[in-house]
Amino acid sequence: MSAGHHHTGSLNFPLSFIWNLALAYLAYWLCRLIYWAENAGAFTGFWSHNTLKDIFGGAWKFDTSAILYTNVLYAFLMLVPLPWKWKGSQAWQNVAKWLFMVVNGLAVCINLMDAAYFPYTGRRTTTTVFQEFQNEGNLMGVFGVEVLRHWYLVLAAAALIALLWKGYKSPSCSPQGGRIPSFLLQLLFFVGYIPLSVIGMRGGATTAVRPITISNANQYVSRPAEAAVILNTPFSLIRTIGKAVFVTPEYFSDEEELEKVYSPVHKSPLPTFPKGEGAPNVVVLIVESFGREYIGALNETLEGGKYQGYTPFVDELCDSSATFRWSFCNGRKSIDGMPSILSGIPMFIEPFFLTPASMNEVGGLAQALGEEGYETAFFHGAENGSMGFQAFARKTGFQHYYGRTEYNADPRFGGDADFDGMWAIWDEPFLQFYAQQMSALREPFMTAVFTASSHHPYKVPEAYRDTFPEEGIVIHKCIRYTDHALRRFFDTARQQPWFRNTLFVLTSDHTNLSDHAFYQTDLGGFCSPILFYDPSGQLFQPGRRSAIAQQTDIMPSVLGLLGYDKPFVAFGCDLFHTPPDSTWAVNYNNGTYQYVKHDLLLQFDPSTARTTAVYALSDSLLHRNLLGQRPEQPQMERELKAIIQQYMSRMNSDRLTPSPKP
Repeated sequence: MSAGHHHTGSLNFPLSFIWNLALAYLAYWLCRLIYWAENAGAFTGFWSHNTLKDIFGGAWKFDTSAILYTNVLYAFLMLVPLPWKWKGSQAWQNVAKWLFMVVNGLAVCINLMDAAYFPYTGRRTTTTVFQEFQNEGNLMGVFGVEVLRHWYLVLAAAALIALLWKGYKSPSCSPQGGRIPSFLLQLLFFVGYIPLSVIGMRGGATTAVRPITISNANQYVSRPAEAAVILNTPFSLIRTIGKAVFVTPEYFSDEEELEKVYSPVHKSPLPTFPKGEGAPNVVVLIVESFGREYIGALNETLEGGKYQGYTPFVDELCDSSATFRWSFCNGRKSIDGMPSILSGIPMFIEPFFLTPASMNEVGGLAQALGEEGYETAFFHGAENGSMGFQAFARKTGFQHYYGRTEYNADPRFGGDADFDGMWAIWDEPFLQFYAQQMSALREPFMTAVFTASSHHPYKVPEAYRDTFPEEGIVIHKCIRYTDHALRRFFDTARQQPWFRNTLFVLTSDHTNLSDHAFYQTDLGGFCSPILFYDPSGQLFQPGRRSAIAQQTDIMPSVLGLLGYDKPFVAFGCDLFHTPPDSTWAVNYNNGTYQYVKHDLLLQFDPSTARTTAVYALSDSLLHRNLLGQRPEQPQMERELKAIIQQYMSRMNSDRLTPSPKP
């Protein structure tokens, strides 16, 4: 009898803790409903055009992260296995209860205050709010007026805090004889809670899951504005602490002068190609880690002209494509590649969709062509939601998303038998799925695929172990395998009815391992291939062009070739309608901006607002700094400053689309 009594008492600690966290979840959900109701006009159709599974699944993920972060000290007080806790248990538990109330009461207030603030921002509040108002002296007055205007939110906050207080369960003190089993139970619960808590804070447990950020909310809703309902404000604040990365410099005080030096707004010429039926399809292949270094056809001078490379198929494709003397990626990670390639947004300082600005209104190829009647789809063979790609694809206008889930559901393919065990479906089968799935889309269509196999841990399928043995460095066999997968993709695509009327673009998300000194320099690490291939032969002449190309040129170049005639924002140029000497590339490398134009590389330090180095592109190992020796330097620095200021200003004022918000 006594043992049973002890057992029940000792269970009270974990059970009361779980009950109290459940109360916090309930409070967050009620806050969310009030947030939605307060701004119902902005969220029309929210409950009808989003699935309950997405709404509840997304909300659960963000609430879990916020609740675990904010209650970390409370969890420690409740669960830390200290036997002497029992002696002053009541005092200990009173402290724990007050801590719980303060933390979660504050979360309630922040969520409900944000419901009133939403009409002014169109999104959840992030830490940039503190910068927005740091120079305002009348904040208390503004706050007082808003409290009076939203008196019902004050009452709602009071009611929710009362609910937390009344519903809170303090664990009953364990009887003296129950110390040992209670201590052991607490110890087990404490040890088990730590990894579960880390998983909850990150938003997932698998290797493919990065810690979730505010932009991940886009994957659960059909309209970007609705991401605010899925999120909660404590999460938005926590995830953007220290992320106020976009500070607008004042290189140009005159807006007109800034616009003259550089504007990312493209106003296309008159249309030159048909829209609707008969318009060319667009297929963008983003090939994981497929740096320019590995492609023989783009390295004729390497190793005294004897360099063969590892991509026999892509070498052939280069012969029929438009390629460029210089071509660069705009970042060094996969999450940099997506916005650069598909939306014309380079990576400056931090990956765009890990920053608060990811909640800005953003356009892209999919949105622009979707508005012209194109069917749009994004393909990535990893776990759905991996890398935030699904969220970004949906936000930028892709109507469909095909990931590992959709691949596994297709009976024509091998399902999880084709999973590489770490990241995604192997490239060869997934690209076959991609080619065949496009035939089910309505023409014209615009699609993009992000491959996965040419990546750490640098393995190829068992069946190809002897076909693509180890050589050079560990990635080379993977590059050969992916090149083979691309060959098979094009073999299948050629048999499809849409093939001839399709514009193909091939690039890499970023570069990877290198065994050539040229590709290990500040600039060499950004060398990515950019190929445009038109089987119809009608859009442009194939061949090598002397232009400088970058990923952010892909969107303006594709839209230019299609005769798209509406304004759009992209930090790049139309490579087919811009004189080669006016083409350029920009990237951000560990605190330094790099600007490539003419035959020069200029490096610029934003902390001092000074150019630190200028190199001739012919100086492939960047040995000779020509600072102050080239007449182009002042104008290049001026242009780079204008690009940076336009980028920062537009990020901070939500102007990544051509029309300013009303």
